[in-house]
Amino acid sequence: MAILLSKQNLTDILYGCTILGTGGGGDLSEGFAYIEQALAAGKEFKLLDINDVPAGEVLCTPYMLGAISELPPEQEKLYEGLPSNNEPAIMTAYKRLEAYMDSSFYGTICCEMGGANTAISFYVAAMAGGYIIDADPAGRAVPEITHSTYYFNDLPAAPIVASNRFGECFICENVKDDQRAETLVRALAKVSRNDIAAIDHALPVEQLKGAVIEGTISKAMALGEAYRLAKAQDDDIAEAIAKKGGGKVVFRGKTRSFDCRTEEGFTVGYVDISGEGEYQGGDYHIDIKNENMYATLDGVVQVTIPDLICLIDMDSQEPVTNPNHTVGMNVAVVILPAPKAFTGERGLAAFGPAYVGLDCDYIPAISSSSE
Repeated sequence: MAILLSKQNLTDILYGCTILGTGGGGDLSEGFAYIEQALAAGKEFKLLDINDVPAGEVLCTPYMLGAISELPPEQEKLYEGLPSNNEPAIMTAYKRLEAYMDSSFYGTICCEMGGANTAISFYVAAMAGGYIIDADPAGRAVPEITHSTYYFNDLPAAPIVASNRFGECFICENVKDDQRAETLVRALAKVSRNDIAAIDHALPVEQLKGAVIEGTISKAMALGEAYRLAKAQDDDIAEAIAKKGGGKVVFRGKTRSFDCRTEEGFTVGYVDISGEGEYQGGDYHIDIKNENMYATLDGVVQVTIPDLICLIDMDSQEPVTNPNHTVGMNVAVVILPAPKAFTGERGLAAFGPAYVGLDCDYIPAISSSSE
């Protein structure tokens, strides 16, 4: 009952995931590189509903964790002379986890929606001959391991296997919870050039059903297709994305200034946009922590996480990822509704306004939340 994904399907999915990534989730070009590598090796990408996974089969969640901004030269020097891994770090981690658990995996679940992180999970499934599960624990891109339905449902992350570009491999056992997992894996990323491959939540499908957001890959594919068709027909892609995603375009203008820097293993910063057209005179500010966290209009908070703040470059007709901003970029801001699981008590406690230091309640920017 699996769907064999075509190259066009994969392209639509990665674009949809980049939009849902709200500036994070990794660079789209990196995602396409993983897909092309697997296709060149003759591998297939098979999408499967989690409810069609046979009982007892084990699934796992591969991902990359770290900052998405460049390291300053003085930090780059710290890694001079280290060896290079002879295979993608994610495959090193995958093989080591299989050996550790003495088990093969039926398929993979993406950790989030994002141009690179979704693709890397697809890549692992394809290279291993497994299935891509049509679900994830975030429904968008998020900065931390705790920002997931795995955490909200108290599923164990360990054993966790992490590997970096230098071939170093780390096994984390007896990890208390996802909060501790975030601390440990983030620390490993910080000593791995702010970029580490990890695999966790390797669990039987019975434990994962009901603890993930189902259908998110299909949703990303539909969103990417709507974006592609609007682009081909020279329609307003921002409006097409908003309509398909159940959201709205809230601002348009030119990027006036931006800043992205690496702090404590995250990319943090902001982007300021000066309004144009019907938004002339308006000032829009977006605060960044890997993803777009909250936005203000003329100094007043307009939208916060867990709602999705998506930036679209209307000249290049591409979604904008952090830190890839330029002064003068012609952008539209599209707000999409938060996944329903993130709007409950545990979701907002982990990934609501307080997470970014705002002393305010979460007020949905869109009238109803998506599943």
